[in-house]
Amino acid sequence: MGAFAHDTAVPTGATLGSAPLQSTLLSISEGVLSIPHGTTANGHAMPERTALESELAALLVQVLNLDVVAEQIDPQVSLFNEGLGLDSIDVLELALEVSQRYGFQLRADDENNHAIFQSLRTLAAHIALQRTK
Repeated sequence: MGAFAHDTAVPTGATLGSAPLQSTLLSISEGVLSIPHGTTANGHAMPERTALESELAALLVQVLNLDVVAEQIDPQVSLFNEGLGLDSIDVLELALEVSQRYGFQLRADDENNHAIFQSLRTLAAHIALQRTK
């Protein structure tokens, strides 16, 4: 699978059917999926992100070697299954990095882990409340 890349240059006013090409462009070239800035991989508008959510998206990509660009991770999408597709090993790796980077312990036996790791947004909210660094 290729990595997500920023938009490609498209002439202003170009159209695909009746829709402007810049807003509907999803092209694959040289194994890289190009998505218009401000949209998710499925073409929906990207929700606004906090600075911490952006930082965490970059951390996810780096620590887990994800094949996406951090800017294209929707902060509201599930981290598991049909979302980013993380598994329990990924979550353990992420929890270790978050614990080291933000100065608090994420425990494997915490009954709230499912809610904490539901999405980038829920993880960021938890970190914002617990961080010491």
